Amino acid sequence: MTDQKKSRREVLEAFVAQKPDDAFSRYGLALEYLNSGDAVKAEAQFRELLRRNPAYVPGYQMLAQLLAKQSRSEDARSILIEGITVATNSGNGHAQSEMQSLLAEL
Repeated sequence: MTDQKKSRREVLEAFVAQKPDDAFSRYGLALEYLNSGDAVKAEAQFRELLRRNPAYVPGYQMLAQLLAKQSRSEDARSILIEGITVATNSGNGHAQSEMQSLLAEL
């Protein structure tokens, strides 16, 4: 199968297989799973993303949103607290503010 005939998800899966530490590809793959309704695979990819790239702020935000939508408020809170710390330490005030707002809603 050529790259032109592969779906976006298949291309991202191949990228992640080749470079498992590449945060951008793994984040994209997690979003693909999320957008296709596969929350289990999306969560697994977000968690692996954060395990391999603990400074990747968007991963915390998206994982927390996923958990909140699943009514897993305690899990979401835990991820948000961690993500807010990472965002603060990296100077990402916008993400910090968004995660604080989501935390306040839980």
